[in-house]
Amino acid sequence: MKHSHEEIRKIIPEMRRVQQIHFIGIGGAGMSGIAEILLNEGYQISGSDIADGVVTQRLAQAGAKIYIGHAAEHIKGASVVVVSSAIKDDNPELVASKQKRIPVIQRAQMLAEIMRFRHGIAVAGTHGKTTTTAMISMIYTQAKLDPTFVNGGLVKSAGKNAHLGASRYLIAEADESDASFLHLQPMVSVVTNMEPDHMDTYEGDFEKMKATYVKFLHNLPFYGLAVMCADDPVLMELVPKVGRQVITYGFSEQADYRIEDYEQTGFQGHYTVFCPNNERINVLLNVPGKHNALNATAALAVAKEEGIANEAILEALADFQGAGRRFDQLGEFIRPNGKVRLVDDYGHHPTEVDVTIKAAREGWGDKRIVMIFQPHRYSRTRDLFDDFVQVLSLVDALIMLDVYAAGEAPIVGADSKSLCRSIRNLGKVDPILVSDTSQLGDVLDQIIQDGDLILAQGAGSVSKISRGLAESWKN
Repeated sequence: MKHSHEEIRKIIPEMRRVQQIHFIGIGGAGMSGIAEILLNEGYQISGSDIADGVVTQRLAQAGAKIYIGHAAEHIKGASVVVVSSAIKDDNPELVASKQKRIPVIQRAQMLAEIMRFRHGIAVAGTHGKTTTTAMISMIYTQAKLDPTFVNGGLVKSAGKNAHLGASRYLIAEADESDASFLHLQPMVSVVTNMEPDHMDTYEGDFEKMKATYVKFLHNLPFYGLAVMCADDPVLMELVPKVGRQVITYGFSEQADYRIEDYEQTGFQGHYTVFCPNNERINVLLNVPGKHNALNATAALAVAKEEGIANEAILEALADFQGAGRRFDQLGEFIRPNGKVRLVDDYGHHPTEVDVTIKAAREGWGDKRIVMIFQPHRYSRTRDLFDDFVQVLSLVDALIMLDVYAAGEAPIVGADSKSLCRSIRNLGKVDPILVSDTSQLGDVLDQIIQDGDLILAQGAGSVSKISRGLAESWKN
């Protein structure tokens, strides 16, 4: 829906002089969501990305001018340029923008402008952000509140990762990877957990990362609300430093919203939440794993604190389809050695891989788990090397793909071959390194057995590879 220029003034009053907004790296999850919202608000949107895909095609169909590849002339007519954190300083569009003195901002700065005139709910944390953001969005939608949401991944029930709603509510994933979440000024902030990750941003100093999170929570107004996980010792250590109202959730006895009696049946969870007013709520959750029960309880706590009825909360969680690439079931397939199930999952940090394996074990009983793992970034592989060795030894069979560099230069001793060697030395599983992904199907057919669950795991191209595999197996 297009708005007149007069209507835009009502939506973002201070941005009325801005007409065309250009996004460098428009295909990225966070970037595309913001572009889609601004497009629906009536702004002219242009953008570039190195590759065409479903996201860029959808934006083009909605009216955005999309360029594949980066060139200085693409910024013509732009009033402001938005860059993703993946864009390097020598990008020709970025260089041209600076030469022409066009304002260049981070995506979080644009998100902050959209949030400025709305009731913002921001979700931060090392793991679980995307799923928790999707759950809150679906609860508010179920409650007929028509929220705007901007997520870092697909909200499956909505079929997209961003939506422009008619109400004052804005639910957004907050990105700590480059500390840009400090631009946001929400009314409610959720922090799911905190572990060392993206340490280059924080100069390798975990204390600096903790201080940045406290600063983020102090962006809340004095009447705002921080919702934090009681099971995370790092977060509980920070609570006394947070000068805002804090509500906690988790399995911990100390949690304000306490989870008890968690059981998993197949790929669904059942549990009870004890609320601060002695109310008990029985929850049926349509996604597996205790980590998802935590995500759902964070969403429940936000909704309860904001006065949303139990019925809307419970219906949204029982119907929750998951977030894109979070334990995404691609189907069951008949192979020469038997029937297998293929699941795609974005988890790329050892903690995320661990909870995905646990959820799969709970739902898959005594069947084998075969993992296709693609390490994401050499720096993360180096920093968390020993943790990866331990967690990847928990599966029954392991196929390792080459590291997805994400623009990084290789680091000696932090490649897939080194990882395979250390996993083999631990003696629990014998990994197979597959550098040529066109061979993956053949390798799998040699090792899979009837009843196997195949987990395609990682944040890089492994999703595209696993979906290609699923397509070829259908035929």
